Parts: sequence; structure tokens; C-alpha cells
Amino acid sequence: MQRKRFRIHAQVLPKTTFLLAVCFLVSLFSVQAGADMFVYPAKGQPPEQQKQDEYSCHQWAVQQTGFDPTKTQTTAAPPPASNSRKPLKGAAGGALLGLGIGSLSGNAGKGAAIGAAVGGVAGAASQGKKTQQQQAAQQQEQAYLNSQMDRYNQARRACLEGRGYSVK
Repeated sequence: MQRKRFRIHAQVLPKTTFLLAVCFLVSLFSVQAGADMFVYPAKGQPPEQQKQDEYSCHQWAVQQTGFDPTKTQTTAAPPPASNSRKPLKGAAGGALLGLGIGSLSGNAGKGAAIGAAVGGVAGAASQGKKTQQQQAAQQQEQAYLNSQMDRYNQARRACLEGRGYSVK
């Protein structure tokens, strides 16, 4: 029964790491994708004027919101590629403790095996909790970046519409 727990953990950790990597990549692209707007010169402004107006409105929106989507945004770093040592450290510590307890009772081998199993499960549980905390922190950071991008887009849109552009 205890072997199943280790097998389940070995299957869950790579999937969790993969999902975190996907979330990180999606967050990078979603911040940049939000900056795309369709700007139409409703009053027949020439292309050179439109470029100047768009740049001026970008600067104004950055000044108003304190957010610049053209700069690299800091997001939570993805977890290290492999943190499979935690369950092993727990297993080693548990084995030593079990060996000591087992030697007192006369069966050191059995005590070490039980200690290793318990320590491995505890190490795996600890790693799972850290992964969940990393995911929650990354989601909060992404929500913050999305709200900042929305504010920036709102300010930029107001500026462009004030200069006679249709913005979608």
C-alpha cells in the first residue's frame, strides 16, 4: 500500500511541474496580447500623425497608471525542474530514525523500512504544499498584472478617442 503512494507521487510531480510551466508561459503571452488594440483614424489622420498620437497616448497611459506593458513584467518564477530530493531526504531521515527505534526493539531492518516509508510520504506531502503555494502566488501575480494591463488599456483608449480615433 505504501508503494502505491510513492508511485502516485512520482506521477503527480511531473504533471504539476508541466502545468506550472504552461501557466507561466500563458501569463507571459497574455500580458503582451492585452496591449493589442485596433486603432482607426476616424478623422482621416495620416499614418505619421497616428504613430505620433499612439506613442503620445502610450506615454500618457504609462504616466497615469504607472504600468508599462512594453517593459518586461516580473512574474513568479517557475519552480525548479526537479525537486524530487525532498521525498528522498524524508525517506533517509525516516530510515535513520526507524533504524534507531527498530534496533531498540530488536528489528532494525523493519524499523528502517517503516521509517523510510513514513519519511518519504512526509517529504512528498511537504513538496506538494510548496507547489500549491507557488501556484497560488503565481495566480495572484497574474491577476495583478491583468488588472494593471486593463487600467493601462483604459487610459490609452481614452487618450486615443480624445484625439479622434476609433479604438476597439
